[in-house]
Amino acid sequence: MNLIFGIHAVENACKAGQLSTVWLQKDSKNKRLLKLKSLLEKGQVPCFEVSAAELDKRCGERHQGVIAEVDQLQIHGEKQLKAQLPHWEQPFLLLLDQIEDPRNLGACLRSADAAGVTAVIMTKNQSAPVTAVTRKTAAGAVDHLPLYQVSNLARTMALLKEAGVWLYGTDCDEGSQNVFETDLSGAVAIVMGNEGKGLRHLVKQNCDHLIHIPMAGKVQSLNVSVATGIALFEVVRQRGKTS
Repeated sequence: MNLIFGIHAVENACKAGQLSTVWLQKDSKNKRLLKLKSLLEKGQVPCFEVSAAELDKRCGERHQGVIAEVDQLQIHGEKQLKAQLPHWEQPFLLLLDQIEDPRNLGACLRSADAAGVTAVIMTKNQSAPVTAVTRKTAAGAVDHLPLYQVSNLARTMALLKEAGVWLYGTDCDEGSQNVFETDLSGAVAIVMGNEGKGLRHLVKQNCDHLIHIPMAGKVQSLNVSVATGIALFEVVRQRGKTS
């Protein structure tokens, strides 16, 4: 059973037509929950009102009074990516190399959706799966973003290069360029590494350029999801899509 929780996550899954069953906290006066109930009724989604204690049994996280069963999330593979790539005009991609924390993954996906990313490409091995926690953190982004999972990221990067996509890996090594002084226009992919280890050696080697976010304080690095948001919105800024 694929469960999600949280008002925003369930609302977006409802709008995407992915809900099978919903459990709502009965007798709740929460206006957002009542609005969600109305949306579920309009969508004719099977809905059961249960006690808060029953919801707590089903979910160990902060569920906000709602838990839902969703259809299996569609994550595409390498074959579908290769077929889709020629149809993207000036793609804007996010590559995630072994992001292990489901909350970090969700936050990265949320930023990707907000920035208008064409698709997100994730590694299969040693990466967090898209869990209920991921979906709640992503605040609905999972239901709208094209997601791809690949077994060999270096091979996928070579495929992207052949298609004219420039690859920018985030790294603090000597020779890395200031992200705010780097030309990120055109077809680009931002490559983010693991929370602790960063980009793997082969992945780093396959990047066209390495970029970093300049740090003014004592902290040497940012959380991967924060860094992802900064890098993605620098691309947005350079593309002139901000108001």
